[in-house]
Amino acid sequence: MKKLSEIQIEEKLGNLDGWILDNEAITKSYMFKNFKEAFSKMTQIAFECEAKNHHPNWGNVYNSLTIRLNTHDVGGITQNDIDLAHIIEKIINP
Repeated sequence: MKKLSEIQIEEKLGNLDGWILDNEAITKSYMFKNFKEAFSKMTQIAFECEAKNHHPNWGNVYNSLTIRLNTHDVGGITQNDIDLAHIIEKIINP
């Protein structure tokens, strides 16, 4: 796995609405109707993450979900993080 440069990351984020580069991670926050909807989406995301063996840093408070993606092994962002962000977008916005 190769760490992406800041220029590469910014280019790839152009195809990911709302995702931003924040301190060696890409991040996005979501708001849902209620906790049940937020937790349902988190569960769907968790299954995809487990299948890819690539897991987010995330936080959930009632109807909000914040996701941070980076690859700890390289100390930054890789194509795996970009790919997972696309998967998350498809789950949340089918």
